[in-house]
Amino acid sequence: MTAVNHQWLPASADLTLLQDDVHVWRIHLDQPEAQLQHLTEILSSDEISRAKRFYKEQHRHRFIAGRGILRTILARYLGIDPQQLQFGYEPNGKPVLPDTLNQTKLWFNLTHSQDLALCAVSRDRLVGVDLEYIRPISDILNLANRYFSPNEYAVMRSLPPHQMQEVFFRYWTCKEAYLKATGVGIGQLEQIEVLLTPTEPARLKTDQQWSVFELIPAKTSVAAVVVEGFGLHLKCWEY
Repeated sequence: MTAVNHQWLPASADLTLLQDDVHVWRIHLDQPEAQLQHLTEILSSDEISRAKRFYKEQHRHRFIAGRGILRTILARYLGIDPQQLQFGYEPNGKPVLPDTLNQTKLWFNLTHSQDLALCAVSRDRLVGVDLEYIRPISDILNLANRYFSPNEYAVMRSLPPHQMQEVFFRYWTCKEAYLKATGVGIGQLEQIEVLLTPTEPARLKTDQQWSVFELIPAKTSVAAVVVEGFGLHLKCWEY
């Protein structure tokens, strides 16, 4: 696997985010009851209403953890209390910070799968992140044929079965991260071409103005961060 197994460091008290920095936070969504209670208290009334709509308690708790910790992380960069955060939403539902709170031009994106979430943060650069656990897919080549470019599909077909799942999810996370960074809908998935092999890191062929970072957030998972620009420094934090 060519994704990088970065060391996830505890965040320092002096959390500096320069324009060429990209910070990725690893968040564990299964939090103890006392922490969930604290996180619930910093959510907005709208977020609490959304949490209550989850039928399963586990999903409700994970939503509370994800949004509460997202608020806590962003508030550290902005130097405000988590309760003061307000979110605007783009037409596709992507949350963004309103201009009134965001003179520093902070961009962020959140992704989650099972018990894990990642939050990517950048300054004055669009950013997207996607996380997937590698799992068996019975019709994997049919899916690749439908959503991937001819070149990507050819790479998939050339692989032995034990490599197909991993490479499929590497393609998928890179594409999703790009779509989330640009705000384009999933209907454009097949129009984004990613160049990668089992031994080569990913890069985007579709657009030359974006950097791709591949990560291994946990065992049997892959993730990708796509950021506007080049010459960037990635730092990985553990919440």
